[in-house]
Amino acid sequence: MKIHVKVPATTANLGPGFDTLGLALNLWNEAEFASSDDNQIVINIKGEGEGRLPTNADNVVIAGVLQIYEHLGKSPGGLQINCLNRIPLGVGLGSSSAAVLVGMLGANALLGKPLSDKEVLKLAIDAEGHPDNIAPALLGGLVASIVHDGQVTSVKLPLLTNSKSIHATVVLPDIEFLTKQSRSVLPKQVDHKHAVNNISGAILVAEALRTGDLELLGIAMKDNLHEPYRLPLIPGAQAAMTAAREAGAAAVALSGAGPGLIAFSSNQSRDISVAMQKVFESNGLSARIFELEMSNKGAQVTSVKS
Repeated sequence: MKIHVKVPATTANLGPGFDTLGLALNLWNEAEFASSDDNQIVINIKGEGEGRLPTNADNVVIAGVLQIYEHLGKSPGGLQINCLNRIPLGVGLGSSSAAVLVGMLGANALLGKPLSDKEVLKLAIDAEGHPDNIAPALLGGLVASIVHDGQVTSVKLPLLTNSKSIHATVVLPDIEFLTKQSRSVLPKQVDHKHAVNNISGAILVAEALRTGDLELLGIAMKDNLHEPYRLPLIPGAQAAMTAAREAGAAAVALSGAGPGLIAFSSNQSRDISVAMQKVFESNGLSARIFELEMSNKGAQVTSVKS
C-alpha cells in the first residue's frame, strides 16, 4: 500500500490580515509514501528544490514524518518518499508549510490515521511556529486564525463559489529574502490608527473574497503593519505593485513575507504579469510568473494499491 499526499500553495496576510489570513492556491506539491525493508528513510525530490534541498533528517518532509512517529511513540522503520514539488521555495507561497504537512499527513496515513486533522494541524503549527500558511494548506480556501491562551483556533471562511472569477497573478523576483530577516525589520509598536485600518481592512478583504467584489478588495487590501517595512528591502517591489494596478489589477499585496507579489483581477491578464516582471527586471532582478486560481480544497490524502 502506498500513500499519496497533495498539499496546496498558500498566500498569507493578504495585505491587512497580518499573521491572521491565509488563502490556498491551486499549485500543488505531491508525495508518495511507501514502507520499505531497509530501516532507512529515503527521499527523492523532483521539481522545485531538486538538488538543493537536504535529503537527510534536515529535510522538512522527513522532519514532519519523524514528529508524527515520535508523538505517537512509534518507530518509522524504512520509508521511501518520492516528492514532486511545484511550489517555489522561500518566496511567500508557503513551501515550508506544505512540506511540513506532506510529511505529517503521509506519516499519519501510514499509521492508519490515528490523529484527526485538528490534531495534525496543531502539531504542524507547533512545528512551523505560526498558522497563517499551515491552516489554509490543510483546510483549503480562506482561513482566519487567532492565538488565544497559547492555543490556535483556525476557521475556514466562506469563499466565492466560483473561485475562478477571481484570478491571482504571482510574480516572484529572484532575490533571497529570509523570513527571519523580514520579521526583524518590523516595528515593536504601531500607530493606533494603523492598527484600526488593518482590522477593518482584514474584515473587508474576507468579505470581498466571499462575494467576488474586486472593487472592495482593492479598497481593503491596504496594509500599514508590515508592507511599508518589507517592501523597501525588495528592489522594485513598490513600483511593481503600482505597475500591476495600472495594468488592471484590482488589488496587490506581498505574498506572505515576500519577496513574491500577488495581484488579483477578474481574469488572467498578461499585461499585469508582464508589467510587474518588467519593473523587477529594470531593477536587476529576473522574475518568474505564476497564473493561479484560489483553491477551496486543502490537503488531500489517498491510498494507492501497490
